[in-house]
Amino acid sequence: MNSETDGSVKQKLIIFDTTLRDGEQSPGATLNIQEKLEIARQLSRLGVDVCEAGFPIASPGDFEAVRRIAQEIGTLTEGRKDGQPMTIAGLARAKEEDISRAFEAVKVAPRHRIHTFLATSDIHLKYKLKIDREECIEQTIKAVRYAKSLCDDVEFSPEDAGRSDPEFLTVVLAEAIKAGATTLNIPDTVGYTTPEEFGGLIKYLIEKTPGSDKVIWSTHCHNDLGLATANTLAGVTNGARQVEVTINGIGERAGNTSLEEVIMTVHTRPKNFAVYSDIDTTQITRTSRMVSAYTGMSVQPNKAIVGANAFAHEAGIHQDGMLKHHSTYEIMRPEMVGLAASSLVLGKHSGRHALRARLIELGYNNLSEEELNKAFNRFKRIADKKKAITDADLEAIITDEFYQPKEIWKLNDIHVSCGDHVKATATVTLTGPDGVEITDAAHGTGPVDAVYKAINRIVNEPNTLTEFLVQAVTEGIDAIGEVTVRIQPQEKEGDGYVTNPQTGTQMARTYSGHGASTDIIVASGRAYMSALNKMLSERAERMAK
Repeated sequence: MNSETDGSVKQKLIIFDTTLRDGEQSPGATLNIQEKLEIARQLSRLGVDVCEAGFPIASPGDFEAVRRIAQEIGTLTEGRKDGQPMTIAGLARAKEEDISRAFEAVKVAPRHRIHTFLATSDIHLKYKLKIDREECIEQTIKAVRYAKSLCDDVEFSPEDAGRSDPEFLTVVLAEAIKAGATTLNIPDTVGYTTPEEFGGLIKYLIEKTPGSDKVIWSTHCHNDLGLATANTLAGVTNGARQVEVTINGIGERAGNTSLEEVIMTVHTRPKNFAVYSDIDTTQITRTSRMVSAYTGMSVQPNKAIVGANAFAHEAGIHQDGMLKHHSTYEIMRPEMVGLAASSLVLGKHSGRHALRARLIELGYNNLSEEELNKAFNRFKRIADKKKAITDADLEAIITDEFYQPKEIWKLNDIHVSCGDHVKATATVTLTGPDGVEITDAAHGTGPVDAVYKAINRIVNEPNTLTEFLVQAVTEGIDAIGEVTVRIQPQEKEGDGYVTNPQTGTQMARTYSGHGASTDIIVASGRAYMSALNKMLSERAERMAK
């Protein structure tokens, strides 16, 4: 598929998003099924070509999430430039049981893919897999051939390719092609290479691998040295036509290549790259904020493209230049990535029509009348405390109002008494799963500690608070505060733990919660209840199976 841009023929760059697989492997970024479905739906709106929905063999929950994404999201075509639904991919080790499980999860999608992998670096072969090169080749052939017997679209990745012997790679990859692979993905698994090295590796493999013209070449770069995007673009320059990326660059350790950085680089510098994509760039900011809210992983303010400061100007010289012409200090317009540039001010005198219009501009155009009324009531309560409501305030309101887990326990009221010479005391009222209101109180070392102890007295679900993060959404003394918490159940084994399919070790389940309010104590209570409800909802789902 080609596109004429700037007088030159450009090839389609396939965008393979692994936010729901590699991204979710970030510590503390666990998502429930409903959250995964919402993110997958937004990835479809964004125009992603391939969605790696998960690692089906990892757990029954992961299998079910991939299956439902294939079933419910794998058929959507609305708003997509190519008119085709996303390809739904499942990851599998080079083992028949993994590959079978992945196929069972994705097969219901009209366009589905099995992505299988096997390490090829000597360090992985010797210390992790404990096999030699010949066994590596044999396992690769067997895995790819079996995957091909189940579906036509098969991707193979030689894990740790960045530290593998290039000549050996050509042998492995040639066998993968003969066995039926249609995409060959070259991972810089530990973020070790530099752009010159990685670009050179892609070029070498394409030139030296027999049958290389029969497959799509792909990149998968990690950011351990901060070079993931640069390495990926070097790969594209040297012939790669698929890039594996995540929203906000989340992923193992220092993260993966950031989707938004690759897309906007290609979009902003079209003469430098012989490729185009079908990504709707105006959906980037909304997607970024959704992933941040659901995973509880905040985007650093100076993050390229989607950071809070990406289009902010404070220095006097910069402000003077911007007033004269935006291009003096901006190489792209905020509207290109879906960041509203409107100066419409919303306050306590604004009505429903003004709120609805602004929410539609922000991308929330599917709210029902009931949902709009809930958002409007919340908006009015905040507007009584603030002079003006900003876009960031509205994003926080919508996230907190609608993107929370099913309420098993509902937080009704919080009352706190505290001071420098008074022991902090909190009284909370919750509505339980049986609809009965329960009120209890507790002392704490501070107001938040007291609130959490009072909630624990009622809910009685032992857990460990592993992270507590507070940040202001907007500027000023009346700013909305966002609180993100992470908790882990206190079980020693079983329900509170999940097995890592790669290492076989037990990992504690982690649940994140998010809350927003002009009252930081209320926001803290909402965040904690969100995390508790996630934990309880997932436990109920597991017990129901």
